[in-house]
Formats: sequence, C-alpha cells, structure tokens
Amino acid sequence: MPTRIPVPLTQFVLKMHSRCDLACDHCYVYEHADSSWRTRPRATGDEILAKTAERIGEHAAAHRLTAVRVVLHGGEPLLAGPDRLRRAAEALRAALPPGCALDLRIHTNGVLLSRSFCELFAELGVRVGISLDGDRAANDRHRRFADGRSSHPQVLRAVALLREPSYQHLYAGLLCTIDVENDPVAVYRALAELQPPAVDFLLPHATWDDPPKRPSGRGTTPYADWLLTVHELWEADRRPFAVRTFESVHRTRRGLSSLTESLGLEPSDLAVIETDGSFEQADSLKTAYDGAPATGMDVFRHSLDDLARHPGIAARQSGLAGLSDTCRSCPVVRSCGGGLYAHRYRSHHGSGGFDHPSVYCGDLMKLINGIAGQGSSAPVPAQGGEPVRPSPLDPAHLDQLARGYGDGDTVRALSRAQLALTRAMLAAAWDASGRGRGEAWALLAALDAEAPAAVDAVLAHPYARAWAARRLAGDLSVGLGPLAALAAAAAVRAGRAGLGEAVQVAVPVRGGWLHLPTLGRVAVPDGEAVVTGLADGFRVRAADGSERGELDEPLRRVRLAGGWTVALEDVDPLRDSHDHAVAGRLPAGELLDWTGALREAWELLGRDLPGYAEGLRAGLTTITPLRPGPAGRDVSSAARQAYGAVAIARPSTAPTLALLLAHEFQHVKLGAVLDLYDLYDRADDRLYFAPWRPDPRPLEGLLQGTYAHLAVTEYWGTRTAAYDGLPGDAAERARAQFALWRRYTAEAVERLAGSGALTALGARFADGMRESLTPWLAVPLPAAAERDAERIRVRLQPVEA
Repeated sequence: MPTRIPVPLTQFVLKMHSRCDLACDHCYVYEHADSSWRTRPRATGDEILAKTAERIGEHAAAHRLTAVRVVLHGGEPLLAGPDRLRRAAEALRAALPPGCALDLRIHTNGVLLSRSFCELFAELGVRVGISLDGDRAANDRHRRFADGRSSHPQVLRAVALLREPSYQHLYAGLLCTIDVENDPVAVYRALAELQPPAVDFLLPHATWDDPPKRPSGRGTTPYADWLLTVHELWEADRRPFAVRTFESVHRTRRGLSSLTESLGLEPSDLAVIETDGSFEQADSLKTAYDGAPATGMDVFRHSLDDLARHPGIAARQSGLAGLSDTCRSCPVVRSCGGGLYAHRYRSHHGSGGFDHPSVYCGDLMKLINGIAGQGSSAPVPAQGGEPVRPSPLDPAHLDQLARGYGDGDTVRALSRAQLALTRAMLAAAWDASGRGRGEAWALLAALDAEAPAAVDAVLAHPYARAWAARRLAGDLSVGLGPLAALAAAAAVRAGRAGLGEAVQVAVPVRGGWLHLPTLGRVAVPDGEAVVTGLADGFRVRAADGSERGELDEPLRRVRLAGGWTVALEDVDPLRDSHDHAVAGRLPAGELLDWTGALREAWELLGRDLPGYAEGLRAGLTTITPLRPGPAGRDVSSAARQAYGAVAIARPSTAPTLALLLAHEFQHVKLGAVLDLYDLYDRADDRLYFAPWRPDPRPLEGLLQGTYAHLAVTEYWGTRTAAYDGLPGDAAERARAQFALWRRYTAEAVERLAGSGALTALGARFADGMRESLTPWLAVPLPAAAERDAERIRVRLQPVEA
C-alpha cells in the first residue's frame, strides 16, 4: 500500500523557457553547480503544458485545495512568447476543479516586457514580478547582458509600465539579490522609489563548499548587518511595502507561520516542472551539486502524489525533526528554521548532505535577534510550548487606542499580544496541574513545532484561555479535558502535520458531547474518546467502540460585507465566561434572524462608525448569543479572559445591535491594553461614581465604562447628524441620547483625570479620550434635546456619598 502524502503540494514553478537573455553572474541556473539546463528543450511544449495542467488539476481535486499558486519561470519566461504563455495560462485555469482559485504569476528580468505582454497578462490575470538589485550601480554589478551592457534602463522601463494605472494591478513586486558591497541605503531607496507592493531581499545562493563572499573589514555577519540597515529604514518609513523576510521573522516570533521557505519550520509545498516535463525539487538546490534537484519523475509517468512522497520533498517537510542537532538546540530555530535547505549543503565534514546549519547561520541569528530589538513583535515562543511574554505596543498604536479607536494594524497587534498571553497562561496552568509532559500537552507542543498555524487558530479562539484562567484561579472542577479538546482541535486542523501516519489524543466526554474548539461538537457517549486528525478530516472513536467522522453541530459563521466572517458561538462549554446566561444551540430560524441583523448592523457600523469598524473587523472573531434580558432589556457583555468575543442577547433592531457591538468591543480592547500596561495605581482601593450608574465602582470600572461610552457618544452623534433637521420621535430620541452621553462621558473623563490614581500612560489615555470628545461637545443641539437629556439624567442620577 502506498504511504500517505505528508503535505499536499500547492505551489508550482513551471519553467516556460530554459535560456535567458541576460548573463547574470550570480544566477543559480547557469552559474552554479547544476548544468542540467544544457540538455533541456529551450521551451516547454504544448503536450507538456497540457499534462502539467492535468496533474495540478487532479492533485487539487484529490486534496480539495482551495487555491494553488503557479509561477511561470525560466530562464527568462518571456522568451517563450505570448502564444505559449497564453496556452499555459488557459490550460491551468481549465484544469482546476470548481472552488479552487489560481494565483498565476510570472517572474521575469523585465528586459522584454512590453505593452502587448501587459495586455495579455491583464486578460489572463497574470501578476508580474521583476528582478532588480537596486540602483544602476547595484544592478549592474551582476545583471548585465552577455556583452557587458547594462540591463538597468530596460528593467526600469518594465517597472514603469507596471506602475501605469491600466497595469498597476499586475505589479506583484521586485526581487533583489543581496550583494553586501552594494550600499543598503541606496538599494532600499532605489527600490522604494518604484513603489512596489512587495520586495523580496534574497541571500545569494551559497553552500559550505562554495561559501558566500564576506569582504574584509565588514565583520563576520555582513548579510545580517546589510539587512538590518534596510529593516531600520523600512520600519522608519512605516513599512511602505511587504518584505517577506522581515514579516516572516515578525510572524514566526509570534508563533505564526513563515511567508517564505527560507525561514520558519513550515513544510515545503513546492514543486518545479522543467521544460522537458521532469519534476524537480526547489530550484535553489541547483547551487548544491549537479543534479541535486532531480527526482527521476516526470508529468507523464508520475502524479503529484508520487512527487510528494519523494524523499527529497519529504526532507523539506519534516520541520524541527529534519534539522541538525545544532539547529534543534538553537533559541531562534522557530524563526530561522535552519535557513534555506540548499544553504545547508556540505559535501564532506563527517556526514555529507544537508544535515548542517545554514552557511548563513551567524547572519540569520543576528538578523532575527536584531529585528527583535528594532521591532515591536512578541518574543519568540520557545520550543515545547514554554510560556511567552506579551510585547508592548508601539507609541502610534497607543495613541490610537487612547483616543478610543484602533485601526486594523493596532488591533492586530493587540491580538498578537493576547495570543502570547494565552500561551503563557496555558503553560502556567498545565505546569500547576503537576501532570508532567502529558499526552495532550505533548501533542500541542509537537503540533506547535510542525503546524503552528493550526495551533494558533485554536489558541486564538476566545474561550481557549478560559480553562487556564479558571485553573489558575483555583477552580479545579473544570478538569483537564478542555486542554485535551484544544489539542484535538489543533490535530484536526493540522491533519497529520508530518508527525506520522496520524496524530491523535484522548479527550474526556461529559454530557454526551465531544467539543472541538473552533470547529463544533460531536455527539458521542460519555467516557474517553480518541480523536484522530486525518489529512481529509478526523475520526472519533468513542468509549463504546463506535466511530464518527463528522460534526453533529458545527460552529456556524456569518459572512458579512467585505468578506469579514464572525462565528456565532453557541456550543463551546466555556462560553459561560460572561456574566449573563448564554443561549443554547440556535434553531434555524433564530440563526437566520442573527444573520440578517448582523449584516445590517455591520453595514451601519461601516457607514456611521468607520473609526471603530476597522478595529472590530480586525479583532472581533466571535459573537456569543445570550438569553434575553428581563422585560426586553438589552443585555450584552465582554469577558476579560475571552479576547475577541462579545456576548449579546439579540436586540429587536439592527441599529441597537450595532451600538452593542461597538460598546462591548471597547471593553475588549481596553482589557487587552490593561493586560499589557498599568493605566492606574492598582493599590488604589477607592470607589468612584460613574455618571450613568447608581453604585460606586473601583477605578477600573469607571475607566472601562468611560472608554466604552466614547463609542456610544459617537454612535448617537452620527445618528443625530443623520436626522439633522428632521422631525419625529426617532430624531428626538437620537438628539436626547447624544446630549446625554456626550455629557456623561465628558464628566467621567474629568473624574478619571482628577482621581490622582492614573499612571502617566493612564493620563495619556484620559487626554486622548478628551480629545475624541471635544468635537462632539461642540456640536450644537436644540434646547429641547438638552432638556430631554436632563430629564433622563435626573431620573438616573446616582446618589453620591
């Protein structure tokens, strides 16, 4: 029986032409160890194109892929001509199954790029990447014609074409191979002037047999120094374009996946199809030795499943286990991942092959630690699930949050810090259990090394931290089952994740339901069920020996305008973390009512509260339905240990739902800030009256309420503006509520500022809230609105001691 496939292949490099019109002296195809190009056809034939498309299509269908990326490459792919490129694109699109998107790109030196090629690529949906090493001096160091002429003017002309409005959507970015003798500042500025959507800075291909040049007087890590100079400029310019190397370091330090095969521990899912139809491994292996990328397979005799089982492919899918002893013990291995596989090659020295650190090992170590010092990302989680410390936010993030807002980047920074905190709390709770390594914890740790995206997706669920919070608070009644459920959900999301034939974990079942966080629940008898993650789903073996392979009650999600999706969480047993009673499983009619109300509320938020809507979209992942309040009273809640969730009893109108969403997410944001910073003296035990409550509260209660009512004020302010000059009850109510809440919130800000208990950062928040309120306080209102607000105020006026 054939072995299972560790990881389906989703990225393909299709060689359209095996020759090039430039003579770049750093090219790995023509100038390094491999010479197979000499015997290959110049261009890929139609039969090979058709069979390649068929192979990719059948692979996508077999593995239910939702997208594949194909890069048309060379040599120089434009030498293949427009007709051949058209046939390739059309064959690939026609072969993919329904529901599988094609991300089609071409990578070119740009010399031949013309308006007619751009028209073709616009028609076919082909994005274009250009090789360019910087300014003319930097580019001409290596990228010249065979007769020595500069290619720089032609490349700039190609980029200028892609920057025209008609073709700008085709501009995928620039690829720059580093030469440490080029000025990094000049290179960065020259590339930035071209306004690329992305730049890839590549280390020149090298091995231990043929190491990279290291000019004298530049220290032992010149490549790290060069890249750190660029990184500092990039950060100072507020990241004007994507850089996969830098972003991958930031991501992997937070436990997320890498964006490039040269960093991180993610399994490789790349295959190359040469002009003769042969399957090869990554092109970079051409730098190791002659024939290094070869597999002995081709599109006519072998499927992509066959290729995925090739030992060379498998070696690049084994994560931490596939690295040398030196790499496995390194503190930055989660980010470095051993570096690019080809750069580990050494022909001798004990054992030959790729079981060595990267020839750029010192540079990678310094780069990763240097970016950690320059940037604001969370520290790298240590292997084995050790706790991590949430990182602080940068000043721009804090200034936005102080004013009550927070754009997508700011809220995503909060989310990263919260994920780090969840990891730390889970580790602390597990350590406190005294259970040592344990099956569930060991599986989470293994998956964290091999499939970190699956672990992150589960741990980012709002109620993942609830178990740890309860255990650390001394509530042992929740048992250890929820942690096993988290591990099981991560195993299901990861499939086998390269850990063997299958990954499985035993989960205690109580009340007839096995819950898989972020996925849903399965009806099984009480006892111990074994959950097995499979490549195409999961299997549950119950205590009575029966087996199940599907969810009885999946977690339902609502897709809103703009592609934003939120979960309606009505099955997680830990969703009762809120201080109101949660609703049960929503019946079909109630689910439809929620869906319609959420879609209408989201449109209203985007129109009337854009300053809050962007942060909501970035950070609100889950809405937990509550039971209705007494006498129709609107009920909503946010829980400190459930970042990303708000709980709401569905109100009677969508505008009220919009108000509750904005109000409660303010609590979510501020709670996340308070997890990172002290905004007030926590030793202050005085009680403070909020203008809207009859009972005094601790200072944090006043702070939370004030922050939440910034959004309430703006909500009624925009409603008032919408009703400007119009008569009627709705307009009068909006004006009265606006008058009331702007007054209440302004009083609360001044009470906070005058408490004497705020830290310097807390005072900065008070100033920011005051700044946001000031324009609303200046909005003129009719005297009747102020009188109505005063009547409401007197009726609710607290009695202060």
